[in-house]
Amino acid sequence: MRMNEMNPNTPSPSTSPESQEELVQKIREALRAVIDPEIGMNVVQLGLIRNIEIQPDLIQITMILTTPFCPAGPYLLEQVRYVTEQVAGRPTKVILGMEMWDPSMMEEDALAEWGLW
Repeated sequence: MRMNEMNPNTPSPSTSPESQEELVQKIREALRAVIDPEIGMNVVQLGLIRNIEIQPDLIQITMILTTPFCPAGPYLLEQVRYVTEQVAGRPTKVILGMEMWDPSMMEEDALAEWGLW
C-alpha cells in the first residue's frame, strides 16, 4: 500500500453525529485495556476519562488522575493516546484536566469492587 492510500481498516474521518458517537464508544471500550498499575482498575472504570471529542483530523481526550502527583500519570497519558490512535486511526491529543478525582466518579461495578456501593 502506498503512503497516500487509506487503509481499509482505518475509520474515515466522518463527522456525522451517529458515527461520532459510535467512535466515542469504540474508543471508550478500547480504553478499558489501560490499567492503572497502582490500583489495578482501568481508566474508564475509575472515571478518569472525562471527555472524548471527535474532531475531523484529531481526537481530543480530557482525562484526570487519581492524585495530583500520580507516579503512573505519564504512563497512563501515553497509553490513552496510543490506544486511541490505534482504534481511531487519527492523531490524538490527551489533555490533563484540573478536576480533582474522587471515588464517586467510578463506574458502579468498580464502586462495588471497592465496597463503596
